[in-house]
Amino acid sequence: MLWKNPWQPEAVMMLIGGIALSFFSGNLAVELLHQSSVVGFKTLNDAGSVLIATLCFHGMAIVLGIPFLKLHNIDLADALGWHEPKVKQNLLLAVGLLAVVAPMMLALKFLSGELLHRIGWPLEDQRAVEIFAGTKSPWIRAYLAFFAVAIAPVAEEFVFRGLMFSGLKKLGWHKGAWIVTSLMFAAIHNSAAILLPLFVFALALTWLYQKTEGLLAPIVAHGLFNAVNLALLIAAGK
Repeated sequence: MLWKNPWQPEAVMMLIGGIALSFFSGNLAVELLHQSSVVGFKTLNDAGSVLIATLCFHGMAIVLGIPFLKLHNIDLADALGWHEPKVKQNLLLAVGLLAVVAPMMLALKFLSGELLHRIGWPLEDQRAVEIFAGTKSPWIRAYLAFFAVAIAPVAEEFVFRGLMFSGLKKLGWHKGAWIVTSLMFAAIHNSAAILLPLFVFALALTWLYQKTEGLLAPIVAHGLFNAVNLALLIAAGK
């Protein structure tokens, strides 16, 4: 587990800074290219816009995360918890946890939507959902599906559970780490209607990470959750 290994503060700052710089510069580049009507960026649903917007955070987290692990002598298999004797049971636990948490999240999403509607708050879909529903390109839809199921879970679990949660625990924030990490995870998805459901989901993923002592189980649970949501989106005709 990542918090069991000593970290170099300089490496942590470089990792966080690199991801943040990539995120902000990537979004700025998309906006400038969009304003200039460059081919591939004429709308925010075009291939260039989608590629940069999805990879400037998630892609960079993976690219910088690999040397970060090597620098601290953390084997990728150990970070995932692959060598744990109960790896199969951990994967089953991930599936079981998702089966329990998913209905709770649906109920919370419905309640959140009703509350926001009553107070006059505009209900907007998550940006990724808007892009998927708004594009007619089968290639972009296929890429977004792959991104949601395979890339995003790996990057987000590394950043929020592996890096942020572990880092805060190292600072002695054992209880605060749960709250701060989960709030940040929910907030980056930028949708008021799913803020509370994602906060609960993040708590469940954090529990799974700590319980299984590795990132593999939360990555699997996260990927399956995204796959189910994607299937529901397609079934709804979006």
